[in-house]
Amino acid sequence: MERRKQNDMNNEGRGEAAGRGGPYDPYGVPARRTGPAHGANPLVPAGRADELAALDAVAHEALAGRARAVQLEGSAGMGKSALLHHWLDTVADFRVLRTRCCLLQRDVAFGAARRLLRPLLARAGAAERQALLAGTGEAVARLLGSEEPEEESGREEGGLAPEGTVEVLAGLDRMVLRLARERPLLLAIDDLQWADPLSLRWLAHLVNRTDAYPVLVAVTTRTGERPAAVAPFTDLVHPATCRTLTLRPLAPADVEGLVAAEFGVPRPDESFCAACHSTTQGHPLFLRALLGDARSAGLRPTREDRDKIECLSLSALVPEIGHWLGRGSSIMAELARGIAILGDGTPRALLAAYCGTGQAVLRSAERQLRSLGLLREGDDLRFVHPVVREAVLTQWTPQEVGAAHARAAQVLHLNGRPAEETAAHITAAGHLAGSWALTVLHRAADEALRRGAAETAVAYLRHALFQPAAPAEHAQVLLHLADAASYYDTALAASYGSAALEGLTDESARCAALGILAYSHLLSPGSLSGRLGLQRLSAELTARNSTMSGDRELLLRTQALIEWLECEHPAARTMFAASSAVPDAASGAVPHPEPGAAPDGVLGGGTLGERQLLAIRAFTALRAGRPAEEVTTLVDQARANLPAFSHSLFPLHSFVGQSLLYLDRLDEADDLCTRLLRETQDSGRDLLATYLLIYCAAIALRRGDIAQAATVVRTVSERAGATADSPCRTTLDIITIDTLVEQGDLQAAERTAAGYCAAALAETSWEGPRLLMSLATLRTAQGDPRSALALLRESSHHFETAGIINPAIVPWRSRTAGVRLLLGDTRAARNLAEQELELARECRIPRAVGVALVATANAAETARSTELLAEAISVLERTPARLELARALHAFAGALLRRDDKSGARKALRRAGGIAARCGAFRLAGRVQQRLHDAGGRVTGREVDGGSTLTAGEERVAVLAATGMSNKEIAQFLFVSLRTVETHLTATYRKLGIGGRPELAAEMAVLTGPRGQGPAPAA
Repeated sequence: MERRKQNDMNNEGRGEAAGRGGPYDPYGVPARRTGPAHGANPLVPAGRADELAALDAVAHEALAGRARAVQLEGSAGMGKSALLHHWLDTVADFRVLRTRCCLLQRDVAFGAARRLLRPLLARAGAAERQALLAGTGEAVARLLGSEEPEEESGREEGGLAPEGTVEVLAGLDRMVLRLARERPLLLAIDDLQWADPLSLRWLAHLVNRTDAYPVLVAVTTRTGERPAAVAPFTDLVHPATCRTLTLRPLAPADVEGLVAAEFGVPRPDESFCAACHSTTQGHPLFLRALLGDARSAGLRPTREDRDKIECLSLSALVPEIGHWLGRGSSIMAELARGIAILGDGTPRALLAAYCGTGQAVLRSAERQLRSLGLLREGDDLRFVHPVVREAVLTQWTPQEVGAAHARAAQVLHLNGRPAEETAAHITAAGHLAGSWALTVLHRAADEALRRGAAETAVAYLRHALFQPAAPAEHAQVLLHLADAASYYDTALAASYGSAALEGLTDESARCAALGILAYSHLLSPGSLSGRLGLQRLSAELTARNSTMSGDRELLLRTQALIEWLECEHPAARTMFAASSAVPDAASGAVPHPEPGAAPDGVLGGGTLGERQLLAIRAFTALRAGRPAEEVTTLVDQARANLPAFSHSLFPLHSFVGQSLLYLDRLDEADDLCTRLLRETQDSGRDLLATYLLIYCAAIALRRGDIAQAATVVRTVSERAGATADSPCRTTLDIITIDTLVEQGDLQAAERTAAGYCAAALAETSWEGPRLLMSLATLRTAQGDPRSALALLRESSHHFETAGIINPAIVPWRSRTAGVRLLLGDTRAARNLAEQELELARECRIPRAVGVALVATANAAETARSTELLAEAISVLERTPARLELARALHAFAGALLRRDDKSGARKALRRAGGIAARCGAFRLAGRVQQRLHDAGGRVTGREVDGGSTLTAGEERVAVLAATGMSNKEIAQFLFVSLRTVETHLTATYRKLGIGGRPELAAEMAVLTGPRGQGPAPAA
């Protein structure tokens, strides 16, 4: 009885968890089958014994933690679905969730995932539902919400469909892995070729990451058809993680067993069976239809009736289904067409509206379809097999199918169904009369964008291009397309934006298109000058700026775009024609640094256009070396009540963030970045989110937190590898090279630098010369100061041409001074360092002053060197520049050694080494160790109480562990084995006399010295 109850629960659980079987053996003990024998359903397993055995083997491997996915592949009607569900009903060791994908819903974001998991929550109690959704996030809760029309109408549009974001992917993973921890989990997806791209992405991600959990994904696919999203599908069914079983037509021997079961005889005639196989070629669906028709006609499996089989003429199942429908009433055929067009599970009210009849008449037609066996058992209206739908549609010409979809779209639109549901039929209908279809497609695209499915929005709008529309409406569609594409593909957005400009006449719309073009150009990886036509963009902006009058806000935004382009591409200044005067600085605004149009009046920050200009001009003033107080005033005006992050306001947020970064207001920069990341995480703005991650890495690098910067850089690189090139690729490579050099991994830094050349970098933007500075640092670390000097000369030329002199942004003089010292040119080094110190004191940014003081001290005479370094340490201690402080301490120790003050030098070096280790700057830490040796200190490791020492490896591991990193994270960061980390930590605990991690942070703080304490300024 228990086993029967178990199987009943599995059969009842279509689309949800089923069964609560006993524990499984994770060590490879074969699972014992407790379900019915394979022969219990003769129409399914006949001829499929090998496939069933293979499925059992995959299930056994999944229980042992080795399998990931299994695919049943075959042509339509080959019995994939029947075999899959028959096998699922016999697998008692798994909790089974199952669903079927639908062709019309493959553009609905996360539609398959919703249909797979929602029934589980629908049947759960309140407490169980809360437990299942714990930690998955609000987006997943909305995704798996109710699907009843009455409930949908009361919800906001953004909460009815899944959101294609990292948050949703992570939430779904957490729910599935939580279920798998309770009991082995089997996810069954029928007709995967119609799955939506985001559900495919989730399944592929799940299959490739659940090593420690017994999760098995079983799918069926139709031969010759693949999902539109090929990449995640390929990852899902990759041979390394998926076993593919291809279903072939049944052999003659298999047909014999099927005939015996159909007619209830032990030994049917062999010639009769051979005739059945010959007529159907062993196709299971055709064969079953043939045998059913034969039995209905009174035939028996004998030699006498053998020849009558051929008279049935079932060359395909479609004509037979058409015959069945033809024998019914007209309303029955109309209902079949309605289900075929609107899809399985369509509410009866919508079907009645589509058929133009009442629900009572519809019930009569439903009974006729059920009598023909075309509908599944259950309360909703679903065909028994997708081939039925195909058979219904083949009765129409393509023009009639399009007209049917147009009718369905009108019915759905008039009944207030979601725009995306209606849009699926509009896209299948072709041209539709009236403007309502265009409106629906626009709304559907907006819904998709709100849910984070920008690719789906682009698909809807591409169909909108083919709808009848006036030129102005057509241009608006192109503008909407450019906006949607800008979420994930700047080149595509630029293409649509350029086309939109040809037809847009509204000034506000043209300004929006120009903003998208500028955003796409400046956020693209590398230079897109050729493709986007930077000269044409510049000319368009200049022309509008010169002729537009009356709308001050549009003029401000246009001017902001001009100055944005000028700032990012200094060479673009020559493309803009001089125009009217700009607001006077005496009124509170900053004069425009170069000729360009600007509206009359004060830039007080009252409008978004004014604040964008203030943000850009604040950063321009910062680059020009203006005093920090002046720049801070402008930045604070621009950042007051910052609006939501979007590409249309990208200059405002970007330049505010950059100014905070170089002003060393890093806590405020962190807060801004955290807020903006929170805004973008569920919006599908992948490019903006990647840009923000790069900004996070830049903040970490400015703090001197090399470990955090390296972690974020790896995250961005992984995202770029999975999708497309990252925006601001040059900035990312600057941070990557600087981080790797500080870690001492010069080979990896060289791999990042490979492919760059000075000429190409100088032509991209002002970031190109900054990369030349990073390459110079790399060459210096590699022992090639002459190459470094050449790179620094090239970068300095471009910085001076662009008017970028602030040493807090481009400290090329201090770096060149260091290289000059290596080459023995002390006089030139001293001149450059003193020039940078003078500039740094003018810009009044303490970090820049401290760095310049260190460079000046290194090039100065010994007597003055100690005094300058003591001042540098005093200045840097008041900044978040921890790594610069460590460098100053290192240089200060060198000056003390030259004065023969070894005791003071050792004190400074121990503090410098502690800071460098905490920062993860292992290259500097090694140099500190060497200088500590020169000062008479012990360099084999950190001295602890009792005379024992921490080795260099133990100290690195201990410092990282003290910051809260796990053993696994430390192993990945240091590129060592987990066992090595554990060994070092065990030795550290023993030498320090502590019991474990809770005491480690305090002990390491004592050894490395407090962050705020510096060495004495004099010996």
